[in-house]
Amino acid sequence: MMNISIVCVGKLKERYWTEACAEYSKRLRGTCNFSIVEVDEEKMPEVPSHSSIKNTLEKEGKRLLSAVPKGAFIFAMCIEGRQLSSEKLARQLEELALSGSGSIAFVIGGSWGLSDEVKSAAGIKLSMSDMTFPHQLARVMLCEQIYRAFQINGGGKYHK
Repeated sequence: MMNISIVCVGKLKERYWTEACAEYSKRLRGTCNFSIVEVDEEKMPEVPSHSSIKNTLEKEGKRLLSAVPKGAFIFAMCIEGRQLSSEKLARQLEELALSGSGSIAFVIGGSWGLSDEVKSAAGIKLSMSDMTFPHQLARVMLCEQIYRAFQINGGGKYHK
């Protein structure tokens, strides 16, 4: 069974976000080993300088990479990534599974994004949309898309 993890900066603050992620986590039982790993968010000044942003990205990036399971194929969730349809994401996950990638990590940065180090470590840079979403909503949307991908690959009716 595949190991799928979302490795992200910060904790979900509102109960409805945690409940939504918990629901998709529950739905994924039996199809994969799914986990969400949260790393600490770096504190930033009210008006951060360019160097403090860079420093924050580097610190959070190191935390993220150290939390990624060893040997996992990494999807870096970033605005400059390519967009995939749900069907193409499902195919990508299936191809990774067939190629022997038993572990996949989707990495979501903090409000300033991901460090270059994280992006360089990624096998795929993935963008959800040209639109901007709160990171908490993006996490829920990613949980849903992972669930949808497994439904597509398993011939389920959910994705229709």
